[in-house]
Amino acid sequence: MNSEERRTLIYDFLDKSSEPLKGERLARKLGVTRQIIVKDIAILRASGSKIIATPKGYIVSQIKKNYISKVLAVSHSPEEIEEELETIVKFGGIIEDVIIEHKLYGEIRGILMIKTLYDIQNFMSKLKKLQSEPLSILTGGIHLHTIIVEDEGCLKNIIDELKKKNFLIAD
Repeated sequence: MNSEERRTLIYDFLDKSSEPLKGERLARKLGVTRQIIVKDIAILRASGSKIIATPKGYIVSQIKKNYISKVLAVSHSPEEIEEELETIVKFGGIIEDVIIEHKLYGEIRGILMIKTLYDIQNFMSKLKKLQSEPLSILTGGIHLHTIIVEDEGCLKNIIDELKKKNFLIAD
């Protein structure tokens, strides 16, 4: 199999999967190294494929074109992360990412793709288990989230609730 055929298979595997696939798993399936998969994913992304790298593996974005996407500026303490995420998910939002503005590196973006309370529990569990600090710790709690919703009503509810909790800096 040549590299083009392999990239087609990679995309097909990701597109048909209902969950993220790790690079190691794809490498085993295709009999190549994980580094080859990383390179192939980069080439696919550069050619316009909507492949997202998440902590759980690679996925093809299933976000529909008619969904609304909005970047919200928020601030809160590390202890309030779960409450912020639950507020967004409760009103039908998907938290695509977290973005901070770093003094040296500029914009740093972490893909989250949090859609459910189960996703929040997993994220919080990993945060505690890895004894890691969230990106927002580097900016005193200030960060951005790209939120995806089905309609303006969902977005309005999220914004109103984040304002009530004093998490929202700007909408």
